Amino acid sequence: MIGEPELEGEWASDTVADTPDTAEPGGRARSLRAAPWRWALGGAVAASVVFSGALVVQERYAAAGPPIRYRHSEQLCTETPLKAVGAALGNLGAGMPSHGEAPALDWSYCLAAGSRVGQDFSHQASVLVELHKKADPEPEFGADPVLDPFGSSPPTEAERVSGLGERALFSGGVQAPRLQVLDGGAVFTVTVRWWGRRDGGGSDVDGDAVRAAMAEDVRALMDRLRR
Repeated sequence: MIGEPELEGEWASDTVADTPDTAEPGGRARSLRAAPWRWALGGAVAASVVFSGALVVQERYAAAGPPIRYRHSEQLCTETPLKAVGAALGNLGAGMPSHGEAPALDWSYCLAAGSRVGQDFSHQASVLVELHKKADPEPEFGADPVLDPFGSSPPTEAERVSGLGERALFSGGVQAPRLQVLDGGAVFTVTVRWWGRRDGGGSDVDGDAVRAAMAEDVRALMDRLRR
């Protein structure tokens, strides 16, 4: 019969023989395969660090607001004489400026009107500069309708414009074109309207020339107000 000491000895011998993984050349690989959770835990920690860093950047961006690369102007009519639009339609007056400042938005506005002797139509031009300091204006850019108080200009389809800010759109009506430019937290809006006599005077205005003049004037204004 096998005595109790021999049984204990054989059990102990078997246990020792099965354990020394690290003593063999492939022991390290077997030990790594034996604990895959360590690698999974390391990957999860790394992903968490990257995600946390992205959240911090987003929170800082949200707290700081969208980037504003332009200064606020209290006398926008002085900053933007609309020379190109005046040359295309006729002389514009000095204009009536207005402005406002608030924690979320600074805005400045200029409205000018004009006419010429012997001209069959009158015209006006307005410029609005909005500096959004908290909410990003990009999601709503170009979504608001153009209202023609004279009701004499059929609407046109929106048209993208290249070379102005981050995004630029022409919209509005045939005799009331509107140009909007988005650049960071700044939105520039130039609107020109003209109307003639009841017998149709003023219909010979070159709309393409007016639109080109609007783009030229808003580009000059952006350069003037850029910080």
